[in-house]
Amino acid sequence: MTALSSCESFLDINSYINDQVTIDSVFTSKTRVLQYINGAASFLPDESKIFSIGSYSPSGLAADEAIVPWADWNHRGSYLMVDEVTVNDVKGYDPWENYYKGIRKANILIKRIPECKELTDLERRDYMGRAYFLRAYFYYSLMRLYGPVPIEPDEPYASDTEASTASVERASYDDCVEYVCNNFEKAAEYLPVSREKAYQYVPTQGAALAFEARQRLYWASPLFNGNTYYADWKRSDGTNFISQQEDKSRWGKVAALYKRIIDMNKYALNTVEKIATTDHVAGTLPLPSTVSKEPFPNGAGDIDPYKSYKSIFDGSIEPEHNKELIYFCPRSDADDWTFYPNPLGGINGFSVTQDMVDSYRMADGRQYSEATDEEKSWRAVGQGKTFSEDYVLAPERAHRDDNREPRYYASIGFNYCVWPCTSYTGTEAKKNFVATYYKDGNSQPTGTIKVDYNRLGYTCKKYVNQEDIMHWQGSRKPKTYPIMRYAEVLLGYVEAMNEMTEPYTDPVNKITVSRDVQQMMFYFNQIRYRAGLPGITTAEASDYETMKKLIKQEWKVEFAFEDHRYYDLRRWKDAPDAMNKPVTGLDVSAKMAEREQFYTVRVWNTEKTMKRVFKNKMYFYPISKTILQRNGKLVQNPGWTD
Repeated sequence: MTALSSCESFLDINSYINDQVTIDSVFTSKTRVLQYINGAASFLPDESKIFSIGSYSPSGLAADEAIVPWADWNHRGSYLMVDEVTVNDVKGYDPWENYYKGIRKANILIKRIPECKELTDLERRDYMGRAYFLRAYFYYSLMRLYGPVPIEPDEPYASDTEASTASVERASYDDCVEYVCNNFEKAAEYLPVSREKAYQYVPTQGAALAFEARQRLYWASPLFNGNTYYADWKRSDGTNFISQQEDKSRWGKVAALYKRIIDMNKYALNTVEKIATTDHVAGTLPLPSTVSKEPFPNGAGDIDPYKSYKSIFDGSIEPEHNKELIYFCPRSDADDWTFYPNPLGGINGFSVTQDMVDSYRMADGRQYSEATDEEKSWRAVGQGKTFSEDYVLAPERAHRDDNREPRYYASIGFNYCVWPCTSYTGTEAKKNFVATYYKDGNSQPTGTIKVDYNRLGYTCKKYVNQEDIMHWQGSRKPKTYPIMRYAEVLLGYVEAMNEMTEPYTDPVNKITVSRDVQQMMFYFNQIRYRAGLPGITTAEASDYETMKKLIKQEWKVEFAFEDHRYYDLRRWKDAPDAMNKPVTGLDVSAKMAEREQFYTVRVWNTEKTMKRVFKNKMYFYPISKTILQRNGKLVQNPGWTD
């Protein structure tokens, strides 16, 4: 684990200091202080694990993006989706105690780092910044899952045991937000703007500000801003845990914070230059007539939209060369086996819903719902296509999987999708594998256990490189997982501006923001152009409701399978509508001879994880009964009982 990355080992955690015995000696040594910081950070989970074994959160499998057929310890998020989580059995998701252990250690660091005489002034500032970031990040992680939480005294407890048995009441959500944001601000004050490659996973000033902005974005959203559903949920002094009066000025604070990050001029959307077509290279696809041919960021004329998006996730570029990454870590490959077809070493059970698939637009920017019957057809295109150097479309693909926006091909695996597997060195027919998901297709399991197959006809390819294969006679390229990237800053800024009703000026940083239509178009269209899509118009940007729909769809598609959708549905209060809809997908019960039937969209409700539900209690995760019994002042989240 790096000093403050939850995903990689940087120092030997086995030399983590036993603070019960040698706490005084820690702060006499620069080396031991850094070890102690890493020890505190070790309580953070690997955030790149969101779908499979050891998932750090229920978010990967408790949103409407996809399902897996298993509700088991490997895929624990499925339990929440089907309402099998209880306070007595939180199904493996119980980070509460570890996060508070991390908070206690951050409190110790903040109090005692100034004692270390071996630190230079620059090192002392950096280490203090990391400690403040840690404290804020632990609380932010708790609040993202549980809502309002107890704020521990800044004076650290003498031991973890004392901390775990202390009786502290939950603060209001607003008070939690202010505390967390103040800590992120303090971290930003101390942390450097940039890091050397060896320390690239350690947070920077931009990371602190970006997570502060995300925290305030949640705070301004309907779940936490005037939500009368929680009118009866109160603290012991009678004050509400969730504010009951909507405060539109919160959006101004969010917008100003995002603008502050933009004005750093440090970050930019990742783009790859347009690829010329030659006799030997299949270049960038010609842009539809609806898309601006101006150079990026005013159009997509000089970029390759597919590679610009795909290379963020597939290991094509080193993270130090990607200006879009703000906070990131090496990506675990634990999730990958749920994507890959069986012959390539996977179990292809990760099944993307039809609703998610239909959210991707046509190449010219039309909604899929606006496509013609021919464009939605099950019939084979009959002609192959290659673009962006190496992305191959098989002739057998259906028209419905043709002529879609570049992010579709970067993210979605579909029937007759090609898996190149170029690193494969064996003799079997595994290179350029064309996956089929029919009942008798080539991606079905070959053993006696017949549960490992795709349930809906689509899967995820977002984190799959062209050379990747899970077979032992091949390899997978190392990937970087973007915990925070610049596209979120731009989209968050546009969302905040769209919600504003009057101008706002940040009194400290003197940044003034308003619902500026031209600014909304410029920053929103950067995301659109990078995706090879037409920009929005002045008329669209001027209409609040139109923009609100466009923004929500952009969050859904741009950040698909990136740990956003679960929380976005909740903060918007859209989860009941999204999650209570039936699961739909293609008819994978059809055989290859029944192609038309296979491409018929149907409701799937035959297995446990297809019977998803959303109840109001699911806005927040339950606090386990064990934790409640330790803290006499702690109250459970609404709706959760024994």
